[in-house]
Amino acid sequence: MSEDALVTFRTRVPRDWVDYNGHLNVGYYMIAFDKATDGLADHLGIGAAYLEATGSSFYVVEAHLTFEREVLEDAPIRVETLLIAADDKRIHLCHRMHAEDGGFLAATAELLLLHVDLASRRAAPFRPEPARAIAALVERHRALPRPPQLGRAVGLARKR
Repeated sequence: MSEDALVTFRTRVPRDWVDYNGHLNVGYYMIAFDKATDGLADHLGIGAAYLEATGSSFYVVEAHLTFEREVLEDAPIRVETLLIAADDKRIHLCHRMHAEDGGFLAATAELLLLHVDLASRRAAPFRPEPARAIAALVERHRALPRPPQLGRAVGLARKR
């Protein structure tokens, strides 16, 4: 784990997240990444309390998952989050799920979040305090290596 990594979620893979192949089911990877997104939101001050106070929240408007290695029942996992970029209404991030035992990368989720005023259901700029927290974290993460999974597209490689 990098010294600058932001750990946004930790758990042990529960039995009900495991499929008939004996490993973490594809849908539950997204649940783990969603919980990591909530952890990031709390860290940045845009979690549930922010919604209550401001009537604003964020939506995930794009997601791309990659699966690197399988994770089995009861395996301890952690999700580290890297902020790639942000502007006044959006956050581009990458979650990386690691197996705590063995330390290998299990999966990634590249997400684009959009800040939304829930009264109008329209995109709106972040409030000043979370905007500063977001900018500071983007700056802190700027020097960290970019995961090779960023920006991938889904498709079959051409045979030569």
